[in-house]
Amino acid sequence: MGIGYEKLFRRVLFPLYDQVLAGRGTLGFLAEYEHSQWLPPERLEALRWDKLKRLLEHCWREVPYYRQRWSELGITPDAIATPADFARLPVLTKHDIRTHFEALKADSWRDKLLYKSTSGSTGEPFRFGYTRESNDRRSAVMWRSYGWAGSRPGRRTLYLWAVPSGLRPLQALKQRLYNRAYNRLMLDSFTMREDTMAEYAAAIDAWRPEIIVGYVGPLVRLAQWLLAQGRRIHAPAAILGAAESLHDFQREVIERAFGCPAFNTYGCREFMLIASECEQRTGLHVNADHLYVEIGSPLPSATDAGTGEIIVTDLHNYGMPFIRYATGDLATPATAPCSCGRGLPLVGKVEGRKLDAIRTRDGRILPGEYFPYIFNDMKWVKRFRIVQRSLQAVDLLLVVDGQADAARLDAVRALVARTLGDGIDIRIQVVDDIPVAANGKFRVTISELSEP
Repeated sequence: MGIGYEKLFRRVLFPLYDQVLAGRGTLGFLAEYEHSQWLPPERLEALRWDKLKRLLEHCWREVPYYRQRWSELGITPDAIATPADFARLPVLTKHDIRTHFEALKADSWRDKLLYKSTSGSTGEPFRFGYTRESNDRRSAVMWRSYGWAGSRPGRRTLYLWAVPSGLRPLQALKQRLYNRAYNRLMLDSFTMREDTMAEYAAAIDAWRPEIIVGYVGPLVRLAQWLLAQGRRIHAPAAILGAAESLHDFQREVIERAFGCPAFNTYGCREFMLIASECEQRTGLHVNADHLYVEIGSPLPSATDAGTGEIIVTDLHNYGMPFIRYATGDLATPATAPCSCGRGLPLVGKVEGRKLDAIRTRDGRILPGEYFPYIFNDMKWVKRFRIVQRSLQAVDLLLVVDGQADAARLDAVRALVARTLGDGIDIRIQVVDDIPVAANGKFRVTISELSEP
């Protein structure tokens, strides 16, 4: 199925399914967002602020949790006239959601919500509600952002993803037909091992996708295997990395192995896609016509100036609104606007999870995504993980290519010691493999310290 099927799907099959059979509004919202992305920044900000004000007034009328919290603080929606006023509202945490689950539901939506659960990769899974419209809008934003990399509905795509297991026969059949209609092949990243890499390469050659979408960790592992084997495979038009930050050195490995540009995206299950790279790939455009995204107060002693926690408000989920939700992820603002002409603001880079930042004895905070850079020149280190359980010591797990002799291990220990500073015991373990988390993400750092 080539260009002919893609056009058929976009013009006939997708509208038939989305608007007639499923009764959704994805395509209408996609047209809306395709237009609003080109608004000048000042008009886009006015649109975002108007959406936010209407949401706040709705929360005051219908959501018991916000009405009580804001009343206790002496704040009403009328008093919120500027972004600085809005930033005075307390953040919403996962603990708040679990503790006040029912009170966070809007009265008029209480019996009409849909529900999802987060994966709980940080040990804090929780359930949340959302409306059909907010879900359709999330899908529309995803298609718009993926489209910047050339990924369109119906275009031949391969997903290196988490594939559901244990489905009943009818569910499995429905899933196969659904993927076939969308012209995509799903490969399970959870079953990827060194001895199965050739099967993944063969599947790509057989499917010949125009787009590959995958978790960054498995994409990098497959790319490294292809380069090590000298294996050339079918080159797609583009690769989209998801679920984890795509670092520059990882992008270089993926592009060299697959022979195409790689694009970075950022999202979470609570909101789906939050920001993505456009054709210029100079930062990630925030979906500011759909979400209100803030970068919170900079972390003390963070390595990058301005690095703070990502705080998100969904402007369209009126059923169970998340107002100033603390994602636990870190980002650094962009230093210059994008040349593409879109009015959507830029984030320079997403740094990783706040809870996975490594703290040093001298008071510095090192985001987890800082560490891949220090191992960039040690080509014999295939994968690593740093686990911090105290300020005095870290465990460093290494998967190596070849032998890890004493000289190599001493060099690693010295490199990490220079980064972390004096007085930290670095305990190295050479292991055969480092597993991904239950949601398919690979965490290079795990901090078991309580927050400072």
